[in-house]
Amino acid sequence: MPKSVRSNLVFLCILVLLLGSASCLQGAEPKRLSRAESFLGIHFDFHAGPDCMEVGKNTTPEMIESIINMVKPDYLQTDCKGHRGISSYPTKIGYPAPGIIGDPLKIWRETTAKHGVGLYMHYSGVLDMEAVMKHPEWAVVDAEGKVFDASDHMKGAVSVFGPYNDLMLIPQLKELAGEYKVDGVWIDGECWGTTRDYGEKACKLFKEKTGFTTIPQNQADPYWKEWLEFHREGFRDYMRHYIAEVKKTNPEFQICSNWAFTDLMPEGVCAPVDFISGDYSPEDSVNSARLSARYIAAQKVPWDLMSWSFTLKKDAQGRHFKTAPQMSREAAIVLMMGGGYQTYITQNRDGSVDLNKVVPMGETAPFCRARQPFCHKAEQVPQVVILFSTDSAYRQSNSVFCPMWDIGNGNLKGTLYALLENQYSVEIKSECHLKENMKDYPLVVVPEWKHLDPAFITKLADYVRDGGNILLIGSETMSGIPDELKKETKVSFGKGNIAAIPENLATEYATKRDPAVREKIVKMVQLLFPKPIVEVKGSEFVDVVVNRKDGKLGIHLVNVSGPHADSAHPIIDSIEPIPSLEVSIRLDRKPNQITRQPSGTACKFTFENGIARLTLNNLEIYDILVIE
Repeated sequence: MPKSVRSNLVFLCILVLLLGSASCLQGAEPKRLSRAESFLGIHFDFHAGPDCMEVGKNTTPEMIESIINMVKPDYLQTDCKGHRGISSYPTKIGYPAPGIIGDPLKIWRETTAKHGVGLYMHYSGVLDMEAVMKHPEWAVVDAEGKVFDASDHMKGAVSVFGPYNDLMLIPQLKELAGEYKVDGVWIDGECWGTTRDYGEKACKLFKEKTGFTTIPQNQADPYWKEWLEFHREGFRDYMRHYIAEVKKTNPEFQICSNWAFTDLMPEGVCAPVDFISGDYSPEDSVNSARLSARYIAAQKVPWDLMSWSFTLKKDAQGRHFKTAPQMSREAAIVLMMGGGYQTYITQNRDGSVDLNKVVPMGETAPFCRARQPFCHKAEQVPQVVILFSTDSAYRQSNSVFCPMWDIGNGNLKGTLYALLENQYSVEIKSECHLKENMKDYPLVVVPEWKHLDPAFITKLADYVRDGGNILLIGSETMSGIPDELKKETKVSFGKGNIAAIPENLATEYATKRDPAVREKIVKMVQLLFPKPIVEVKGSEFVDVVVNRKDGKLGIHLVNVSGPHADSAHPIIDSIEPIPSLEVSIRLDRKPNQITRQPSGTACKFTFENGIARLTLNNLEIYDILVIE
């Protein structure tokens, strides 16, 4: 072949390859963020049931594009199977709704992929009424030997020791990951839906694992603690199993078990979840998020929290859809701790979305995005840490998990509220977190826990001996310690100090919010920790978090004034700004500048004796002071 012909052929081959590559690139889908990279989303669900005869009828690309254009989310979560156990897409594995028009899930996937938006599924796991009705042998059995009543979705629980995992959950997740190419799943009704199982298999396994010959019926019976822990480990195994099996064939599929490894399951992360999430109280949202966000942030796993876009109670005008200012503040409580935010909007019974319900989130999204560069994935600077004792919480709980629902967590809430209302930057951690880095905290608060493991008490003693400070609160917390510590005074121990409040003031403050009670707690905190990094004066209604991002110190300030915890005012139209705050920041050297974000305003400040001082006017909802 002549050289010139050969050269022309090579050129033509290269040209064809280039044109083919360009064609592929032109039709390629935009890159979607992983959940670890994501910041903002919307959750939709409607728990399809036997009444759903036209699912998909009004689900259109235009509807989904309107949502995306209005909010510009990183991801959407949409319904595929709720607690009723009926799927809202034409599943080949589970039980589809009686009437499905076309394939609505395919439309959700194609449209979100076209716009580079992640798609995650709302999927109810342990709570599955249809599975229980069709397969009563899969169900949890109560202490009287009865299968839980499947007419109540809270009692339609499957046994974590049964075949549901392998015969339903895993195959259906693989269907979603493989056939529909969705990005992941938010599995609802899991740890908080897990309950004690008196079925034959569960009882046999318990006896085999423990060597015990009797099954406890209530807290008064022997082996109750072991019985509950058996179920906890059963759920952990169940979760680890389905994650491992799905990842074998779909390693990129991202999995979250709703409320796992949060304050409802307060323990270290022992299953390879891709992210942690939960939906906090629809009414007392600010306080709910204050606690949950602080616990989840300690896990060092990508996380977000979900507010409800509506309340269960209506105001005097009959309204129950939240406003943009209300949702923005609920988001702010999460964002200031470094997490992502999503909101829950219900779908219609045909699976479509009322776009009017999306409008407040469309107004909230820019508020969040403006603050994202200064808050997302920021790391807390250790100041005060409250112990959430896993050991004591599980011992006090009558449930498998969800100690908050059983024991109320008034001790944690009261302590947290008292400290936040005096503008301390506070974290919440369990023993598993503190055993590694307790020394980093100037103050550890142990609030009214009835039982502490002796090994952890030794770690507390070592921490104080090496220079740490501990505040013990509550009469039961005092048991076993010397009488000289049972006083409202500071006692030196090694290089550090211990103080004690022998009354249950934390639980009292959670319910009564008596300022005199709060002052008793704060008085002892000030005695042990007189020089926090930040001091804020001017209002008790501002939450403060000190964190660091990109090497810069951030002082996060959220206005929590107004009746946000008052059930008589479920809808908040506006939030009154805090007119003036005096902020003092302890620093090693004079900063180059202090900038108020997200406005980008340079703050005037003085610096003397290692303290920068400034006045911050008109705190509307959430601002950040960035120190450079």
